Amino acid sequence: MDKSLVYLAPFESKLGSLPIKFDDTTLRDGEQTAGVVFANKEKIRIAKLLDEVGVHQIEAGIAAMGGDERETIEEIAHLGLKASVLGWNRANLGDIKASIDCGVDAVAISLATSDIHIETKLKKDRAWVISTMREAVAFAKSHGVYVSVNAEDASRTDMSFLIEYADAAAKEGADRIRFCDTIGIMEPFRTYQAITTLRENCDLEIEMHTHNDFGMAVANAIAGIHAGANWVNVTVAGLGERAGNAALEEVAMALKYVENLDIEMDTVRFREIAEYVMAAAGRKIPLWKSVIGTNMFAHESGIHADGVIKNPKTYEIFSPEEVGLVRQIVIGKHSGSKSIEMKFAEYGIELDAGQAAEMLPLVRTMSVELKRSLFDKELLYIYNDFMGNK
Repeated sequence: MDKSLVYLAPFESKLGSLPIKFDDTTLRDGEQTAGVVFANKEKIRIAKLLDEVGVHQIEAGIAAMGGDERETIEEIAHLGLKASVLGWNRANLGDIKASIDCGVDAVAISLATSDIHIETKLKKDRAWVISTMREAVAFAKSHGVYVSVNAEDASRTDMSFLIEYADAAAKEGADRIRFCDTIGIMEPFRTYQAITTLRENCDLEIEMHTHNDFGMAVANAIAGIHAGANWVNVTVAGLGERAGNAALEEVAMALKYVENLDIEMDTVRFREIAEYVMAAAGRKIPLWKSVIGTNMFAHESGIHADGVIKNPKTYEIFSPEEVGLVRQIVIGKHSGSKSIEMKFAEYGIELDAGQAAEMLPLVRTMSVELKRSLFDKELLYIYNDFMGNK
């Protein structure tokens, strides 16, 4: 056997054994991005857009904050959305009551489970965590709501204690456990192992809540789904604390095209909702953003552009229209003559192969001088000069 080859141990994927459900936390964790505040009307609009796109649950906010936050959660809860509306809470009866009083049909009860959080943040012990969580879950279930028990910092929690935590929650009637990679410290292989172990020892549904500190939020979420999680916590465009959360559009399209799963979501509106959310957040969608960035379907390299012109599938996994974008053939330093022919055909100018090849050095020189791709008017200047010299 060639020892230079690396072999991965086989794994048993549970992908597709249960429908995957999306719980969007743009209005809670997304708004917890440093410097981001959504206006009340923006939160209402975002909730409606998320519902129209097809998410299954909307994490509307933290009712215990009171004021505008509570009023907005109550309004969202009474919009008549198809999606479930969830309120986030500490493991505190007052918090939970505030959410229930808003009219939500689901509550998240969050409590730290790692020793570093229990000992240094909470200044308690594991026994206190279990008893506090049990009391909170029992109270919530007595009011007839769906309960998600969140294990904050689950990725640094002793697995035996995490299983004990999940088991205690199940005995009080909890519906699911949220595995929180709070500081984004996981990688897909360890995530798969952790969720597999939790799945084998827990009767609750499992939700993935992953952060992007090392750029692996989406990969970790999907690894968790392979291991048996059937809920995924996401935000629009990956908005969230620090480096952000798993992005709704990235998880959805990866499940659809990498994993060949039917997600039943209106993906055509992904760019639209991202533009609205990011504008409300005072942010811009990076050009290079996965799935919804405009560079996803912008082609400059001569080899790439030629391939896309002949058959879009040569360099595009899915069509730009599927996520609300359009294809662009960009003319610049790396363009080829075929791209120039096609671009001028858009202007109603038919160039032959010889003319395009002669113009190519002029295009490249201007692009280098300007240090960017060229605008339509600049291409027309080059054309006019070229034809004038002819």
